[in-house]
Amino acid sequence: MYDIAVIGAGVIGTAVARELSRYNLNIVMLERDNDVACGTTKANSAIVHAGYDASADSMKGIMNAKGNAMFGDVCKDLDVPFERIGSLVVAFNEEDMETLQDLLENGKTLGIPGLEIIDSKSVYEREPNLNPGVRGALYAPSAGITEPWELAIAYAENAIENGAELKLNFEVKSIEKQENGFEIKSDNEAIQTRLVINCAGVYADAVHNMVAETPEFKIHPRRGQYFLLDKTTEGFVDHVIFPCPSKMGKGTLVVPTVDGNILIGPDSQDLGMDDKEATETTGDRLAYVREMVSQLTTKVPFREQITEFSGLRAEPDGGDFIIDWSKSVAGFYNVAGIKSPGLSSAPAIAERVMEAVVETLHPEEKVDFNPVRRPRVKLEDLNDQDLQALIEKDPQYGRIICRCEMISEGEIVDAIHRPAGGRTLNGIKRRVRPGAGRCQGGFCGPRVLEILARELDLDPTEIAHESKDSYVLIGETKA
Repeated sequence: MYDIAVIGAGVIGTAVARELSRYNLNIVMLERDNDVACGTTKANSAIVHAGYDASADSMKGIMNAKGNAMFGDVCKDLDVPFERIGSLVVAFNEEDMETLQDLLENGKTLGIPGLEIIDSKSVYEREPNLNPGVRGALYAPSAGITEPWELAIAYAENAIENGAELKLNFEVKSIEKQENGFEIKSDNEAIQTRLVINCAGVYADAVHNMVAETPEFKIHPRRGQYFLLDKTTEGFVDHVIFPCPSKMGKGTLVVPTVDGNILIGPDSQDLGMDDKEATETTGDRLAYVREMVSQLTTKVPFREQITEFSGLRAEPDGGDFIIDWSKSVAGFYNVAGIKSPGLSSAPAIAERVMEAVVETLHPEEKVDFNPVRRPRVKLEDLNDQDLQALIEKDPQYGRIICRCEMISEGEIVDAIHRPAGGRTLNGIKRRVRPGAGRCQGGFCGPRVLEILARELDLDPTEIAHESKDSYVLIGETKA
């Protein structure tokens, strides 16, 4: 029997598992998809919010403020890129300026460091590509950017290295309360556990209702669509640029990525309760994104677009994060409704869950817990001398597979064989970026597939693009 079953292996579930792996607990992560980070974690704005906008007495506000302060140390330990580039909430009229003042006061209550309202001259000195007419902006120096999927992968790796297990393609179909815990079943397997931590994203309500006599909350999907621009646009903006927020969210933004791209989006579209897989992009909503961002800047070089995508946010009916024991099911802990700023809050949420579990089970801390993830080799970070030495030691690092991103065969092989290693084309793309460049895998995709098949000892037709049913090949031509 496991002590803890964490349902969902996005950035929240993996963060929780890693935090709990500090203790002598038998932990399993249950993920319905073919890989970790396949839900909201792989499709969002990749922003670590400063934390000034959520109410100071809300769980979102408290977790965001605390999580942001923890982010630097977490990313250092886990070898995850993170840059505190700062954010600007831009005001174009007097009403906007009043909103900035409200955000400033709320941020001060939450203890957000360095907040200030700057004048239009200071705004244009920082961001000259903004539209004329800016009155001022709220500047938050502690805001940052990261790679959410890489963080989830790193959390999962470190949790596994510290004794946790990961079961992929384990879609929870039923949960039964038993005398000493729970039995959780998928189509092909059943496990027993003392406690359940529900981190199932847009399905968190459905998972809870499998075992609860009465529903306690509802989660509906809210879709956001994005444009991703090529690295040739690097420097178009240097900060996270927000409009003044509305009741639907923080608005359509412009943000640089840690890899040098520019991201535009999202919109905010509420979907039906049956649309929890609706991650397609649509022409009308992408046109709306372009219209909305034009209120910030009309200079966006959309001609450099390399792809568009969408993601779903888990909107709770109560509006706030749900991070607590179930009211009706003993031993069942919900981490639900974790929409923005969920990524920013992840370290603090994981710590809160850990404290609740420790208070319940009283486990001993591990004397040999290792918080540090083994660093990845990144060719772009090496000087010529170190690169030459690496290639002499392992020639695979001298064979470039992805020309757009300059990714070597050695980096791909390493990504396959790490704990929670990549098993799909998109899984390798998330880990080391082949296929993330201008050609979007047109050149490197077949070569990555060959490497996966070779290293996993599988037939090429068994390699998936993303989900287990997303085949790439069906057989040889002229067979």
